[in-house]
Amino acid sequence: MRAARLIKMVLLLQSRPAMTAAELAVELEVSERTVTRDAQALSEAGVPVYAERGRAGGYRLVGGYRTRLTGLARDEAEALFLSGLPSALREMGLEDAASAARLKVSAALLPSLRDASASAAQRFHLDAPSWYHEPQPPKLLPAVADAVWDDRLLRVRYRRGGGRAADRERTEVARELAPYGLVLKAGVWYLCARVGDDFRVYRIDRFTSVEPADERFERDEGFDLPAFWEERATAFARSLLRTEVTVRVSESGARQLAYTGDRAAAAAALAEAAPAGPDGWRTLALPVESLDVAYSQLLSLGPELEVVAPQELRSRFTEAAERLRELYR
Repeated sequence: MRAARLIKMVLLLQSRPAMTAAELAVELEVSERTVTRDAQALSEAGVPVYAERGRAGGYRLVGGYRTRLTGLARDEAEALFLSGLPSALREMGLEDAASAARLKVSAALLPSLRDASASAAQRFHLDAPSWYHEPQPPKLLPAVADAVWDDRLLRVRYRRGGGRAADRERTEVARELAPYGLVLKAGVWYLCARVGDDFRVYRIDRFTSVEPADERFERDEGFDLPAFWEERATAFARSLLRTEVTVRVSESGARQLAYTGDRAAAAAALAEAAPAGPDGWRTLALPVESLDVAYSQLLSLGPELEVVAPQELRSRFTEAAERLRELYR
């Protein structure tokens, strides 16, 4: 533990002109007294750590000293490629590995390039969860992530979604999975795994237990995680659109339609629709998840959309329009 801390201290001093004892204590998560002892130990071991006293003082390396202890461990190298996803790293338990990797890379760079990471961080940040959503990372995520990195089989119990809570309890199933990859979609974690000869997708927050097996699986090197996810996500989105409604939209309504529901379905419906009439309105057949979902989504377009069919949905819009008229009279 102390050896790793001493190495980290050298790398920190190598990547910056100087650091105070307080700054080193924060980075190393120790007391300032421990920093002083560690600096003395490094000096006795031949590392030229120089302490400057006074208000502007601190620790620095003398004579441009550079250590060659910058080789990345495997987990650090893997975590480095995810360093643009700090929340994902934290939830998978890889935050420390990523921090060590960034530090080693920074220490290996020329002095003129050492601010590259800070410069990039000031200019780009990825916020994965959707708006108005407080993500709750699944408790079993770190164990699943370890198995993914290690190509280790997982024995899991999984609670199927849909239906009433009592029914979901009865449909809990046991599976042995070959965990291929993790996907973070709008704040929700998914596992892409092979079961037998099939590849499937599981929501990690529905795992009730996870047990890594002793044996590893042989990964299919031809498996393309982004392509697999895109295919499954597209197929899943289309499978939800089980109902079709006929609507008329104004020019403004046509532009807003993509923001009310499935973007791809809206674009396809507009592409297949006949040209607009003299009044600028277009009639189109729009796939939707259900009439209830269509009501809540399409009502937001207000007077820019008219429901033509089915009559059940048109009646609900008529009632809503009458209630609004009474409200604003």
